[in-house]
Amino acid sequence: MSHKPLRWGILGTASITETMIPAITRCQNSTLYAIASRTGEKAEAWAKRYNIPKVYSSYESLLSSGEVDLMYIPLPNSLHAEWTVRALTAGLDVLCEKPIAMNAREAQNIAEAANKNGRLVVEAFMYRHHPVYDHIREFIAQGKIGRLKSIHCEFSFFLDEPDSIVADADLGGGALMDVGCYCVNFCRLITGKEPRQVSAFSVIRGVDQSMSGNMEFPDGVLATFSTSLESAERHWAEIHGEAGTIVLDKPWHPGNEQAGFTLQRHGMADRFISAPGGDAYHLQAQNFVDAVMGKTPARWPVSDAVANMAVLDALTFSSTNRLVSTPHIPTSSDSSTSQ
Repeated sequence: MSHKPLRWGILGTASITETMIPAITRCQNSTLYAIASRTGEKAEAWAKRYNIPKVYSSYESLLSSGEVDLMYIPLPNSLHAEWTVRALTAGLDVLCEKPIAMNAREAQNIAEAANKNGRLVVEAFMYRHHPVYDHIREFIAQGKIGRLKSIHCEFSFFLDEPDSIVADADLGGGALMDVGCYCVNFCRLITGKEPRQVSAFSVIRGVDQSMSGNMEFPDGVLATFSTSLESAERHWAEIHGEAGTIVLDKPWHPGNEQAGFTLQRHGMADRFISAPGGDAYHLQAQNFVDAVMGKTPARWPVSDAVANMAVLDALTFSSTNRLVSTPHIPTSSDSSTSQ
């Protein structure tokens, strides 16, 4: 049986959209159909550049058009919850950029809106879809580095645009929300568990310019991370077990053509373990399309996004108050903000 291709709409013209558009256009069983911007001229320019058939000069007009089935939302962090809920309420399935919201309460509101309207919502942590992570998790599960003991990861860069959205607290900027959220997400992916307690220190000038964080996971696993908007670019991850260490020098962009990781064991030469390459952005978009069609489940449910947001809340609380904090995942009956 043939199916009419699902029609994508894009809400906004953030820079990440330039990467996502080629990923979306390569998807089977879907087509990029419309784009909206608060500035009609900007949407027109993007439509012309990428051969997008329909242009809307407001977000509202695209949501109410009835001409799209799927929505990709790359808006500033502070707008994620509002427009994701509005899209879900309009009967659209949503792929929303990370982090999915400003706090766990907003993320839970999104989850409830998806459930109420019978729609799918996915948080766009694209790196998780790269084949190297299936390889690593299987490698760990097979005991090839012994019992997991600790994780360390870094994601930093030097922000040379002081007027950037990333530097604006009102728009959800800051090191943790922009790139540190990857580190938190990574540690949760590798352990497959949620941290019991967290602590963090940060340097704040308008937003958190740098943060160093610690997370205590069950089974005696400790995780640390560092993230910054004011240091040289750094991408790194290490996964330590009793019998060996996995080192990733490109954890967030493992490689389109080929990928892998380095296995280190004391007293032995380092060994490179190869893994398939892949375009994580495309794999993410294709999984979303397939899940909407019912061909396969979304790889990670929206509850995972709520849980990740709860950890970010707890880290922010800790760095602000100089206290150890416990992540709190809200429920539908809980109106408090996560700490």
